[in-house]
Amino acid sequence: MSEQTQQRGGPARRVVVVGAGMAGVQTAVALREQGFTGTVTLIGAEPHQPYDRPPLSKAVLLGTAEGSAFDIDFEALGIELRLGLTAVGVRPGEHLLDTSAGPVPYDALVLATGAEPLRLPGADGVPGVHLLRTLDDAERLRPVLHRQHDVVVVGAGWIGAEFATAAREAGCAVTVVEAADRPLAGALPAEVAAPMADWYADAGAVLRTHARVRHVEPGAVLLDDGTRVPAGAVVVGIGARPATAWLAGSGIALGPYGEVLADDRLRARAPDVHAVGDCVSFPSGRYGERLLVHHWDNALQGPRTVAADIIGAVAGEPAAVYDPVPYFWSEQFGRFVQYAGHHPAGDTTLWRGDPAGPAWTVCWLRENRLVALLAVGRPRDLAQGRRLIESGTAMNPRLLTDPARPLKSATA
Repeated sequence: MSEQTQQRGGPARRVVVVGAGMAGVQTAVALREQGFTGTVTLIGAEPHQPYDRPPLSKAVLLGTAEGSAFDIDFEALGIELRLGLTAVGVRPGEHLLDTSAGPVPYDALVLATGAEPLRLPGADGVPGVHLLRTLDDAERLRPVLHRQHDVVVVGAGWIGAEFATAAREAGCAVTVVEAADRPLAGALPAEVAAPMADWYADAGAVLRTHARVRHVEPGAVLLDDGTRVPAGAVVVGIGARPATAWLAGSGIALGPYGEVLADDRLRARAPDVHAVGDCVSFPSGRYGERLLVHHWDNALQGPRTVAADIIGAVAGEPAAVYDPVPYFWSEQFGRFVQYAGHHPAGDTTLWRGDPAGPAWTVCWLRENRLVALLAVGRPRDLAQGRRLIESGTAMNPRLLTDPARPLKSATA
């Protein structure tokens, strides 16, 4: 089947959006902003008003904010909220979404169910084991930090580092255990991630690499080498997968990670179905491969394409191709880390600044064109670099490595 999926072509008078996170909320809002006048129904599994997730690992967790609800007047926009409702299946041929409260008909369906955290095998039901994905998760963890428990974080990825940061700020003793040889092993090459290992010790946290969890019991984590690490609480941050198990049997094509396979306008391989955010992969002409992006900015940008394509199906004008420069940020151990682009193995790596210092940037080039960069404490590099990636401007590698030179002036 081709990447382009033929839509049904009839006017979409009823749009149903499944998932009330950033991607789902922004899709509903974008439909109204772009002039859609039909009904828009936003379905969310959680009972809470739709909320933003990044503050959960920061302000909400530390108690400096009570929540992170979106400042959106859904009623004024004519968006129907159906919260506490779980999607259980789709019947594309009948244009029906099956939910815990019965079937919901649609003319256009948007899948925006996000991702769900991976669970630590054998740890379900063990007292004191936590995930950090939802508002309820953050609220359960807040008193843990307040009581300054000894905390073990399983996984030194982005979420593990952010939680460890918050736990240290709260005065907890923190041990981070990581099965790989370095933090962020799944995201960054060894030479880039290596300097970040020192951040843990600088913040008073213990980082144990090559450390696999054998068993979790109340009050402790037992590692494969026999070490028993005291743990008043265990926070699991070992990755996430698209929340799409409920689509089994629907005929909607899924990829190797369980993600919805979409075309370059975020159309799923089913009539009148789109997908957006963490639950979908899409082909990138810029990078020549299919991308699965689990980051906030993707959930913010994709909805504009989805809304335009739904509205364009009526007007006969398809949306522009969705081919963003992926972007995300992380705040950890007093550092602001930003990343833009995508770099497979084999791209040339160039450094701007000393990674032992407080501010530095790593750039990845392909045929002297910038394809990705990681900026630590250098937001101007990030902003300029993102535009250079978008434009495909040829760079001068010698000039690029001078941290005193603005990135935008290091062109060929």
